[in-house]
Amino acid sequence: MGFLSEKPPFTCASPVFCGILGNTLLSTVPGVSGAGPSPEKTLLTPILDAELIATGRITSYPIKPNTPTGCPTPASITRAMMTLCNLPPLFINAGLRHLPTVPCYDVYGSVGEDPRFGDALPPAKDLYRRGEAIGVLLSHYSDLLVLGECVPGGTTTALCVLRALGYSASVSSSFVTNPVSIKEEICSAALLRISTDEITNPLDIIRYTGDPMMPVALGMIRSFTGNLILAGGTQMLAVAALSRAVGLRMPWVVTTCYVRDDPTANVQHLADQIGVQISFVDPGFGDLGHSGLARYCIGEVKEGFGAGGAMCLAHLWGHSPEEIRNQILSTVNAYS
Repeated sequence: MGFLSEKPPFTCASPVFCGILGNTLLSTVPGVSGAGPSPEKTLLTPILDAELIATGRITSYPIKPNTPTGCPTPASITRAMMTLCNLPPLFINAGLRHLPTVPCYDVYGSVGEDPRFGDALPPAKDLYRRGEAIGVLLSHYSDLLVLGECVPGGTTTALCVLRALGYSASVSSSFVTNPVSIKEEICSAALLRISTDEITNPLDIIRYTGDPMMPVALGMIRSFTGNLILAGGTQMLAVAALSRAVGLRMPWVVTTCYVRDDPTANVQHLADQIGVQISFVDPGFGDLGHSGLARYCIGEVKEGFGAGGAMCLAHLWGHSPEEIRNQILSTVNAYS
């Protein structure tokens, strides 16, 4: 495969990259998420990643934007693409535990609760309507919306939602070894509640077992009038499945080849089940001479904060794969 498995058939004069920030308490369950130095600190990750993308630095917490093994956070990749394209990123606070440190649209959401023990997201319908309002607003000055997310633990909420919608889904993980058994246990408990209460409405499924990003993204899909790319892997496939379930259009999904190649996730098969077009970016991180980026090739991190979609956007904007790789390498070397 080349740099991009299939180029979306879009042109754009005024693209926007938008990242939806949210928390689910599932990320604090030990072993669920690798998006942070500890389970509790995963609640800070969306804020720190947005800070890095917006300013080029993490200033509110004394850490480098790398995993303990030296693998650069995917937010570094998205930052590199915003710099290359000279595009200011836009952020939405869909439901965070802590106040963000960069400017955000605030939809006054709440942190997603643990779906094993009660409704995960009581304000799901309100967040859907507020997402619609943002989609209308962005339609006035953008012809291409690239929609990413940062929700640690979100692949687990995605698994619950996809299974509740009837899909045979397996989801990816930021860990090299996917904690499949933990995710399956959580999913089984959530699905039991959904089945017992005979829940079938898609927004009610989000209420029972989703996270704050999902209804906001769904509302934006409904109202945004331009072309739209969902930038992410199994989490954005869950949004695409919800879009199908409520009768909305099918956006294009873009993620990395590292998500596609995860043997514990059925990404292409899942996209085929949903009926959504999906493209994979292969940035060739194993050939750049950077030991941390090479760890993507063995399954660490894989994707995050719309990194695949951001690289696709840069390519659509006219930048060559070589320019994209060089910008990423320059950016992550600056953090070493």
